[in-house]
Amino acid sequence: MAKEIIAIAEALSNERAIPKDKIFEALETALATATKKKYPVDISVRVAIERKEGSYRTFRRWTVVADDNLTQPACETTLSAARTEYPEIQIGDIVEEEIDSVAFDRITVQTAKQVLSQKVKDAEREQIIAEHRERLGHVVNATVKKQGRDFLVLDLGNNAEAVLKREQLIPHETFGRGDRVKVLLADIKADNKGPQLICSRTAPEFLAELFRIEVPEIGEDIIEIMGVSRDPGSRAKIAVRSKDKRVDPRGACIGMRGARVTAVSNELSGEKIDVVLYDENIAQYVTNAMEPAEVSHIIINEDTNTIEIAVADENLALAIGRNGQNVRLASQLLKWDLKVKSESAMAKEIENESSKVVNLFSESLNIDEDFALALATEGFNSLEEIAYVPIDTLLSIEGIDEDMAKTLQENAKSYLMKKESDIKESGVKELIKLDGITEDLALKLVDKGIMSAEDLAECATDDITTIEGLSDELAGKIIMAARNECWFKDLK
Repeated sequence: MAKEIIAIAEALSNERAIPKDKIFEALETALATATKKKYPVDISVRVAIERKEGSYRTFRRWTVVADDNLTQPACETTLSAARTEYPEIQIGDIVEEEIDSVAFDRITVQTAKQVLSQKVKDAEREQIIAEHRERLGHVVNATVKKQGRDFLVLDLGNNAEAVLKREQLIPHETFGRGDRVKVLLADIKADNKGPQLICSRTAPEFLAELFRIEVPEIGEDIIEIMGVSRDPGSRAKIAVRSKDKRVDPRGACIGMRGARVTAVSNELSGEKIDVVLYDENIAQYVTNAMEPAEVSHIIINEDTNTIEIAVADENLALAIGRNGQNVRLASQLLKWDLKVKSESAMAKEIENESSKVVNLFSESLNIDEDFALALATEGFNSLEEIAYVPIDTLLSIEGIDEDMAKTLQENAKSYLMKKESDIKESGVKELIKLDGITEDLALKLVDKGIMSAEDLAECATDDITTIEGLSDELAGKIIMAARNECWFKDLK
C-alpha cells in the first residue's frame, strides 16, 4: 500500500500541477475521515504519511480542557488526567495515542476517494487564486463560460473561473456563451465553496487600466493618472499629468486623430471620455475638469470642502450636464463638492452678502455706508478682520489715517466684546434654570463653551469634571437635569 500512496501522490501532482505536499495532506485527511467512520463516537484523528516511503501511522487525539469543562469525552480529556502522564501539559494542548491504521477495504477506499477528490479541488482552487492574486487590479481577457440570471461565469484559462455580476456590466451590454470579453480582475472574495475571483467592467480602475494598455507613456510612468470618475456606458473623466515637460499628457492619451481614446471608448460600449489636464492649482484644475463649459468665477471654501462655480447664463445647462452628469463627474474627480451657478445668480448672492457686511460695518463701527462699502470692497468680510488685522493694512486704504484706523479697531473690538458678553449672559440665564446650577457654576460652564441646556445635555461627565469645585456626583446630576429638560420633557 505504501508504494500505491506514493504513486497516487506523484500521479495527481503531475496531472493537476499541484505540489506533492498538498496531495499528501489530502490523503492524510481522507485516511483520517475513513478511520473516524470505524468508531461509534465522533473521535479526533490524525494520520501522518511518511513522504518518502509512503507508510503511515494513525493517532487518536484528545484536547486538554479544564476539569470542570469536559463536554465531549470522545475527543477531550481533563487537565488533571492528562498531567498524570504529562506533568507540564497545559489547557489547550493535545494528547495523542497511536492506534491501528485503517485497512484499505472497499468502504475505506470509497471514503478516501470522496475526501481526496474534494481536497484536490480545493487545492486546485487555492493554487489558481494564488496565481491570480498578483493580477488583481489588471485587465484580463476572458471567455463567457456560463450565463446566469444575475451573473456570468468567465473562463480565464488554465482552469481558472471568475464571476462577473450583472451590476458590474455596463448598462445594455449583453454577452453570450463563448464571447470574448475584457474585464478588470477586481477582487477575491470568500465563499462557501472557497475563494472566488470577482471581475468588473464598471469600476473606474477598469478605464484607467485600459488607458495604461493603449497609452505606452502611462505604462512607462511618464504620464500619471491622477483620478477617474465614471458614469458607466455614458460618460467618464480621467485626469492625467506628465512627469516630463516635453510630453503633452492630454494629447498622448487622446492619440493621433483620437485613436487611443476612441479605442478605449469602443471597449466601453461607446462611453464618452473627457481627458482632463491635472493641475496643482485647484482653481485651474476645476476649470479643466468642467470642460467643455467655461468657468468665469470660482469661490473655494476649504472648511466645508465646497467650490462654487459661476458660468455664463447661457452655458449653465452645459456646465451642469444632462441630469447633472458633468458637474457630478467633476465633483467625483476632484473629490470636492462642486456647486454650479449662473453669473447673474452668483453676482446677486455676492451683492446680498456685501450688503449684509456693509450694514454690519455701518452699525457696529459708527461709519456711513460709503465708508463701510469701501472696507468691504477692500476684502474685509468680518469685524474680527478689522479688529485684529495689522494696522498697516488699514493705513494702506486711501483716505484712512492712523487715528481713524485706531478708532475703527477700537470700535470693532468693543462691539465684539459686547456681543460675546451678551452671549455669555444669555447662556448663564438659561443654565441657572436647571436644578443644581448656581450663577457661579453657570459662568464656569459658559467659559468652557457650554452655552445652553442642549450643549450640557450632549456632555459626558468627564467633559466637565475638570471645572474647579465640580464633583463627579454634581456633574452627573446637572447633566441629567439638562437631558430631562431637552430630551425627556415631552415623555413625562
